[in-house]
Amino acid sequence: MPGGALLGVLPFFAYTAIFLLIPTLVVVIGAFLDGDNRPTVGNLHGLTSPDVVRALVQSVVLSVVTALIGAVVGGILAYAVSTAAPAGVLRRFVTSLCGVLAQFGGVALAFAFLATFGLTGFLTKALAARGVESSGLWLYAWDRGLLAVYLYFQIPLMLIVFLPAVDGLRPQWREAAETLGGTTWTYWRRVAGPILLPSFVGATLLLFTNAFSAYATAAALISQGSPLLPLQIGGTFTSETVLGQENIGKAMALEMVVVVALVMAAYAWIDKRASRWLQR
Repeated sequence: MPGGALLGVLPFFAYTAIFLLIPTLVVVIGAFLDGDNRPTVGNLHGLTSPDVVRALVQSVVLSVVTALIGAVVGGILAYAVSTAAPAGVLRRFVTSLCGVLAQFGGVALAFAFLATFGLTGFLTKALAARGVESSGLWLYAWDRGLLAVYLYFQIPLMLIVFLPAVDGLRPQWREAAETLGGTTWTYWRRVAGPILLPSFVGATLLLFTNAFSAYATAAALISQGSPLLPLQIGGTFTSETVLGQENIGKAMALEMVVVVALVMAAYAWIDKRASRWLQR
């Protein structure tokens, strides 16, 4: 690689090393060290504790449910958007809006939902003025509140990721199916469905990873009980009642890294298969 090109990518390598490579090494090494920095596998035994197992299961359940709902709804919206004029105002507006909403998360998103659906939220007060009572407590439950909040960015993300695959469907394929006597159902079952399936599954895996690794939004809404694995990890570093558990937190983080790595490996393999159709 020429010296000028190497110099140009040096900031990227430095950024990747500081914010990805080094933290990953810290997690992997720390997961196998005790409080005195001696090698141990005792931290991995902590992963079998009921609280950690429950947090892992609930994180997986939340991620799977939001990924499936987001994939189905986002996929339908992506197909609806694909039927609009490519350079039309509607398509550009929807894709731009989804691009913003897909990146809108963290504390800001939690505050937006609290200001809308919380105990003193404007929608809660508006409904109460019309005789519809709502305590807003559902917003703080991991299986209801976080489900609704996560879908806020999961559905737009699905539209952005899945839209190129839908755009890859050629009108000639539908015309050929109709010429051979096929119905709309036949076209979707034998032509469009098999073509879109790898992209759909890959996008769903991406949504799972996106929800599984989310932390700030859940931390802002749920401050008690740490029902999710990212919150459990944060608790080992910040809680005053579990001092000395930092390396167990690193073991839990390593567990998350393994899960995400497996899912992303599957996503990369599926995306490679799907790209063959998008390039034709």
